[in-house]
Amino acid sequence: MVEPFCPPRHHGEANSTRQGRGAMHEHRKDGAEMLFLPAGHDIPNNPRLPVVLHRAAVPPGDPSAAEALFQSHGWRPAWRNGIHAWHHYHSNAHEALAVVRGEARVQLGGDGGVVLELGAGDVVVLPAGTGHRNLGASADLLVVGAYPEGSAPPDQLHGAPEERLRAERTIAAVQDPQKDPVTGRAYPRQ
Repeated sequence: MVEPFCPPRHHGEANSTRQGRGAMHEHRKDGAEMLFLPAGHDIPNNPRLPVVLHRAAVPPGDPSAAEALFQSHGWRPAWRNGIHAWHHYHSNAHEALAVVRGEARVQLGGDGGVVLELGAGDVVVLPAGTGHRNLGASADLLVVGAYPEGSAPPDQLHGAPEERLRAERTIAAVQDPQKDPVTGRAYPRQ
């Protein structure tokens, strides 16, 4: 059963609540939100880095603005497209996703994970190993994807049992991002 989760779109005091399959959600005072996702049966997620969600972080409708923001903080814009409708993750690279047009329901963390309602302007940063899939989107969805400068071309894994051990070793070896792709500040750790 998927547990819907729609964080508020306003800035507030820091607080934490549990969401989904043991996920910890924390609102930061700067308006960003952190999601700490435990390892799942099928998806490893990241044991040391949280997912970071920035609401209204980029101008809606302007993919070039999202790309420029990412580039200014050391993240290489790599593609413009949508989000796959199946669970997948990248074991060798962190990924930033900026929704520049449309809306999407995105599940993070694998089966039973957290579901986010993302809209134009929202950015979600996925540490290596974080499962994600599109549960439904508007027809006009456009997402800009980016990876930290110097990272390997991202692999794409799907949670098969035979890939787990190698994936966990690869995730552990990925260098932590130097900067948050939206704020340029140090990337938070768990």
